Amino acid sequence: MIQGLKIATVWVLDQDRAKEFYTEKLGLEVRTDLTMGDGGMRWLTVGAQGQPDVELTLMVPGPPAMDPESAEMVKKLVAKGVLGAGVLTTDDIHGDYKRLKDRGVEFLQEPQERPYGTEALFRDDSGNWFSFTQPREGDLDTSKDWA
Repeated sequence: MIQGLKIATVWVLDQDRAKEFYTEKLGLEVRTDLTMGDGGMRWLTVGAQGQPDVELTLMVPGPPAMDPESAEMVKKLVAKGVLGAGVLTTDDIHGDYKRLKDRGVEFLQEPQERPYGTEALFRDDSGNWFSFTQPREGDLDTSKDWA
């Protein structure tokens, strides 16, 4: 039986740059950073402090996960900024929005009220966009705009 999500992949264009972005700008911690074998794949994961059971693996598209043609297509989509990587949550959307913006995070949308909470949108250093949300307590407020 499935018991939960442990690791999710975020496709990045440069792992060193991504490591710097996710740790220094977003404040996530490195969980694993190792190269498998001589010149092998680099396994780089980060996660939120206080949530040890979930990690993001920051992977450059390519072998062994995909063939060279597919890797180039994924890299183009990432760089174009059309891939959404997930939802990161906070308990202080307005304060964290300001802190991240001051660190140089590119926001696509300022915090706005939504039926599920208050949401901002930002891009990582590769082009992936994330929802950054302070979840609403209680049920959905369907009087709020979904857009």
